[in-house]
Amino acid sequence: MSDGPQGLTVLILTAVFIGFFHTLVGPDHYIPFTVMARARKWTMVKTAWVTVLCGIGHILSSVILGLVGIALGIAVTKLEAVESFRANLAGWALILFGLLYFIWGLRRALRNRPHTHRHFHKDDDHTHTHVHHEEHVHVHVKEGQTKLTPWVLFTIFIFGPCEPLIPVLMYPAARGSLMDVIWVTIAFGIATIMTMLGMVLITSLGVSFIPSGRLERYSHALAGATICICGIAVQFLGV
Repeated sequence: MSDGPQGLTVLILTAVFIGFFHTLVGPDHYIPFTVMARARKWTMVKTAWVTVLCGIGHILSSVILGLVGIALGIAVTKLEAVESFRANLAGWALILFGLLYFIWGLRRALRNRPHTHRHFHKDDDHTHTHVHHEEHVHVHVKEGQTKLTPWVLFTIFIFGPCEPLIPVLMYPAARGSLMDVIWVTIAFGIATIMTMLGMVLITSLGVSFIPSGRLERYSHALAGATICICGIAVQFLGV
């Protein structure tokens, strides 16, 4: 059993601190949502629910793995090896998604390059600037890409492990307290998801004040490049 209410309090506070710090120092927990929300013009409400949904998937996958490990008596080192493998998959998935989205966004931007036509009339002549394919591309974005993107992020976050959660769960489990495991899981999950949500909303608000100007048509390409760089930082720099 745990060392009473005081011991449980220490475990919960530890879980909250680890969940908060782990999320804060991991830009992959919030930057993808911020840049996708800007590029796809999501409302704050939609940005929030996509973030929370991905956060839940992110936590639940590690919780399930941890509980299976506890039930089967698997050593922490073996579970951490599995989490490391999942982290590797998630890192490469983030890089690939960002790269593909960058290519799609760049192609879209180039197809919609504005150009000028001059028109001659009886009394006057004038010029106007327009783009081709805008309506056609916009229809496809509405019908397909907008629905697909949140689920791609959700899938990536399911693969993305919460490595610190495993040892945090194992300690109360080793002492034979299921309730302590439940409370620690809840504390860690709430801290992680709320930190994700807070960082996404704060950064999204900050980005909204940055004028895009002529770069607006490159917003998707810039989002893809940012996500790809974020994945590279996580995969190779251990950010």
